[in-house]
Amino acid sequence: MTDDDSEPTVPVACSACGTTTQVALSEVGDAIERHNERLHDGEQIAAVDPAIREQLSDIVAEDLDLL
Repeated sequence: MTDDDSEPTVPVACSACGTTTQVALSEVGDAIERHNERLHDGEQIAAVDPAIREQLSDIVAEDLDLL
């Protein structure tokens, strides 16, 4: 995570580890990939919290006039 507290963060959850953490938006993809590679042999287990992922998808779709 970055030291810049003004950057938005995204909750990332890992059901296998039973953990949730806040990751800077600019680092979320790399952080998830590193976690899954290191702890789950690359299997896609850790991910952005599903509720947040759905909200982000809706926002992007609306921004692109897809809704």
